[in-house]
Amino acid sequence: MATGEFPGPAEIKAVLALNEAATATDGVGPLSEQTILALKNPAEYPDVVHLFAREGDEIAGYAQVAPGDPASGEVVVHPAARGQGFGRRLVESALAAAHGPLAIWAHGEHPAAVALAGSLGLQRSRVLSKMCRSLERPLPPVRLPDDVRLRSFVVGADDAAWLRVNARAFASHPEQGKWTQHDLEVRQREPWFDAAGFLLAVRGDDVLGYHWTKRELSPDGTPGPEGEVYVVGVDPDAQGLRLGTALTIAGLEHLARAGATEGVLYVDESNERAVRVYAGLGFEVCETHVMYSNR
Repeated sequence: MATGEFPGPAEIKAVLALNEAATATDGVGPLSEQTILALKNPAEYPDVVHLFAREGDEIAGYAQVAPGDPASGEVVVHPAARGQGFGRRLVESALAAAHGPLAIWAHGEHPAAVALAGSLGLQRSRVLSKMCRSLERPLPPVRLPDDVRLRSFVVGADDAAWLRVNARAFASHPEQGKWTQHDLEVRQREPWFDAAGFLLAVRGDDVLGYHWTKRELSPDGTPGPEGEVYVVGVDPDAQGLRLGTALTIAGLEHLARAGATEGVLYVDESNERAVRVYAGLGFEVCETHVMYSNR
């Protein structure tokens, strides 16, 4: 079985390097943003379990289990260490650490991950689609009601209002609607955070909706070609104003002006309405991420 440990600086550095190696080999990152945040800030996520598989003195694989209902997990094995059973041991250890229901992501639906999930009796329970669109193609115009304007997020001043709208917009979402001030602040400290690309739709002093954009940074701090529709949310009381579409377009325009050449977003396959909206803006599915569960 893999061992559970509190990650120190050496372990964090090793897992981040392992994640980069797997991403380069597979073409998709095996660890999500939240998993990496919990890895980099272990003291701030004391309920998260970190599991390591070692080959000699080297970390050959890593798994993380985060509390929830069900608990969620992610696993990565170094490309040079695959085919030796590390993945199976990590998943079995993650299932044991969860002490109950566990949902594990297979990012990119890698064939080996799919086969492993099947051999352990895990069932396909959720599908997240990555959708892509060239930002070098024209976008439709931004159309807002006359009394609604767009402005950038102000750190500190807008936190509470944003958290309220986010919770209302994603009340039924298994992760997004539960964000807290801590979740917001952790991301505000990340190198990629840019308040200028965090757009709010406001009427007077009231926040009606938002589009938080994101540019991933390379290890040297250089933005990559992708600009992400990180999250778009509209207060239920503002539904019918077509703010979601307007905010999406405005955020994509911001990303294009900032130098991004491809727009990307992630959406649940089951959210057919959102998929139709994004398809209408020229997005197409370019990756598939599958969650497997033991219940």
